[in-house]
Amino acid sequence: MKFTRNAQAQWKGSGKEGKGTLTTGSGVLDKTSYSFNTRFKDGEKGTNPEELVGAAHAGCFAMQLSFLLGEDGFTPKSLDIDATVTFEDGEVTVINLDLEGDIPDIDAEQFQQIAHKAKEVCPISKLLKADIQLKVALKK
Repeated sequence: MKFTRNAQAQWKGSGKEGKGTLTTGSGVLDKTSYSFNTRFKDGEKGTNPEELVGAAHAGCFAMQLSFLLGEDGFTPKSLDIDATVTFEDGEVTVINLDLEGDIPDIDAEQFQQIAHKAKEVCPISKLLKADIQLKVALKK
């Protein structure tokens, strides 16, 4: 299967004082604002590349894991992934994926194995050169 997706960015002004917008082909993001402050400071409304990478990675990983669980006969009730992207000295250095799954009839060891395989084969994981760390837990 081959397909393409599209997004646009527009930036106006200098790196520190300027502002930009992001738009996705699907329309989910439509001139969504981003700026130096939304990237490097807290409190201003808008997004930033790192949280978008985190959302993309969490979403891709969840879908990949669901497929792999299905191949082994498991259907998750829920997969909750929190992706924390660390930006340090001009690069993304670590992505922590914190996974909690509610999967009937699976044992913790099998869930660990399938989750780690999903991390390795997830297309966004393969794309990123950062150290991708994964924490796995079953809902109690």
